[in-house]
Amino acid sequence: MHKFLISGGGTGGHIFPAIAIADAIKLQCPDADILFVGAKGKMEMEKVPQAGYKIIGLNIAGFQRKLSFKNLVFPFKLAHSLMKAVYIIRSFKPDVAIGVGGYASGPTLKIANTFGIPTVLQEQNSYAGVTNRILAPKAALICVAYPKMERFFPKEKIKMTGNPIRHEILKNIVDKTNAKQRLGFDQNKKTIAILGGSLGARTINEAVASNADLLLSLNISIVWQVGKLYFEEFKNHPLASNANIKILAFIEDMNLVYSAADLVICRAGALTISELAALGKAAVLIPSPNVAEDHQTANAKALSDHDAAILLKDSDAKSELGNVIQNLLS
Repeated sequence: MHKFLISGGGTGGHIFPAIAIADAIKLQCPDADILFVGAKGKMEMEKVPQAGYKIIGLNIAGFQRKLSFKNLVFPFKLAHSLMKAVYIIRSFKPDVAIGVGGYASGPTLKIANTFGIPTVLQEQNSYAGVTNRILAPKAALICVAYPKMERFFPKEKIKMTGNPIRHEILKNIVDKTNAKQRLGFDQNKKTIAILGGSLGARTINEAVASNADLLLSLNISIVWQVGKLYFEEFKNHPLASNANIKILAFIEDMNLVYSAADLVICRAGALTISELAALGKAAVLIPSPNVAEDHQTANAKALSDHDAAILLKDSDAKSELGNVIQNLLS
C-alpha cells in the first residue's frame, strides 16, 4: 500500500486542489493511505475531514510582512511545527510528500526532504508563493498551471499540468435551462453569477450596489454571493425584492450556479479561474489588490491577454462594472 502525505492550505485556493489531488490518487490507487497536514485554526481542518480524509494540524502561522507582535512568536511556532513534522514523518512513513502551498507545507516538506522522501509541489498561481519558492530547490517535481514559471523554479523540474479541479465540478454540471428553473429563474433571461468567495469581496459588493438601477434595467437574473462578512449589510438591499435576484451569504451548490450562469463576475483566484476555464464560462475578473505580489492580476492577465476573460481593476469596479455587464449582454 502506497502512502501519500499532502500538506498546505489556509485558503480554498490551496485546500480544494489538495483534495482534488487526493481524490485523483484514490481513483488510481483505491488502497492508498492519504494523510493531510494543515495549520490549526485554518479552514483545511474543517474541509479535509468533510471530504473524507484524515488531517493533523500544526501550530503554524505566516510571517507578517509588516511589523507585528505575531512575528515575535513566529520562530517558536516554526520550531514546534518542525518537531511535530518530524514525528508525523517518522510515524506515517509516506512514500511521497505533496505540498500545495500555505503555512503548513513549509515545515512538513522541509522535514520530508531531510528524511529523503521525494517531494512534489503544486503551484496554483502565475506568481509563485513564497513557501513553494523556498521548497523548490529540493523538490523532485513542480506542477504548474501557467507558462514562464521558470522565473521562480528550476526549469528542469517544472511540469505543466494545469490546476487540479474538484471532480464534482465537472461531474455534476446540469443543463442550463434546468439549472435556471431549479434556481427559480426565468429560463429565457440571462443569468449572472456574482461571486465574492465564502467571506465576500467588499469592492465587488459595493460595485453591484452602486450599479443597482442599471442592473435592474437589464431584465436579467442574478445570483449575488455577498459572503458571510457582508450578508447582514446587504441582505435587505433593494435588489433583494426582485424575484430574479438572489442575495446569498454562501453558495451550497456551486455546480448549479455555474450551470445556470451566462456570465460570472468574481475575483481572480487561481482555482476559480481554472474552474471557469474548464467549464468554458464567460467571466469578468476583478483581481483583489490585497494579495501577495498582486498575483491575482497576473492570474487574470493569463486569460485576458488571450481574450478569454475581461480584466477589470478593483479601483475601476464601482464606476465600470455596470457598463461592462451591459456591453457583454447587448
